[in-house]
Amino acid sequence: MLAVVTVWQMVRFVDAYDKQALTVFGEYRGLLEPGINFIPPFVSRTYTFDMRTQTMDVPRQEAITRDNSPVTADAVVYLRVMDAKKAFLEVEDYKTAVSNLAQTTLRAVLGDMELDDTLNKRQEINARIRRELDEPTDEWGIRVESVEVREVNPSQEVQHAMEQQTGAERRRRATILEAQGERRSAVEQAEGDKQSNIIRAQGEKQSQILEAQGDAISTVLRAKSAESMGERAIIDKGMDTLEAIGRGESTTFVLPQELTSLVGRYGKHLTGSDVATDGQRLDSLQFDEETRELIGLDDIKQILGEIEEAAEMNVEELEQQAKAVKDGESNGKNAPVRE
Repeated sequence: MLAVVTVWQMVRFVDAYDKQALTVFGEYRGLLEPGINFIPPFVSRTYTFDMRTQTMDVPRQEAITRDNSPVTADAVVYLRVMDAKKAFLEVEDYKTAVSNLAQTTLRAVLGDMELDDTLNKRQEINARIRRELDEPTDEWGIRVESVEVREVNPSQEVQHAMEQQTGAERRRRATILEAQGERRSAVEQAEGDKQSNIIRAQGEKQSQILEAQGDAISTVLRAKSAESMGERAIIDKGMDTLEAIGRGESTTFVLPQELTSLVGRYGKHLTGSDVATDGQRLDSLQFDEETRELIGLDDIKQILGEIEEAAEMNVEELEQQAKAVKDGESNGKNAPVRE
């Protein structure tokens, strides 16, 4: 039994992911590597260190931010033992030491930031905590691989105020969007009214132009007619005078040159009314280029042509509608009546 117990005390099995610190009579002798190790029996002690990456929860901490807002936060620290000798000789319990250091560092980092930064700059908080932990943990043979802050929660009063602020911001955005929509609608309506007024003004302008042109044509025609009638009256009066001279007893007649011209005009009226012997019309019954441009006679012809085309189209549409109505009535009359 003594031999069995002695062999059992001499042999140590170390896992592949562990290392063990060996002391003999309380003196540090070295590290036991993974596998089978032989140690002095009865006077040796071993301390196991896990060399894998380990996770450690940092308890929830309360802190006051730089703008005097209370917050609570917790975190997770990922660490690994890089030097088992330092972890054994330099610190009593490296996990407890790293946890306490992470707690104080978390409170210090949160207290050095404003509330909005603690809620929005999570990566910056992680990086600052890791930098603060690197230097002391290196002396312990520990490397902090990562720090992740899980939650940062302000107090209930602050949360309520933030909710009210968020609601007010949303209402403000909704008001702005509604005002923009009303503004756009008003602009569209004003643009439509503008186009309608422009079209109405153009129609009134065209109507006034046509009315003015019609009045101008009527005035010119009345003037031309009055001029022609006056000339005809003069000719008739001259012919009466010639007749009176012919009825006289004298056989000698002296005719002035104006009377000869008067007879010539009378001949024109007899031969062709308003057409001269050379095929030209009387000056009093035609429009010169200046008069035509003044009264807009050519424009009137074009406008009248457009009006006639529109009227013909309207007539055709009315005829088609009437034909459709007639066909419908005839079909209704010829349809058999079912009981």
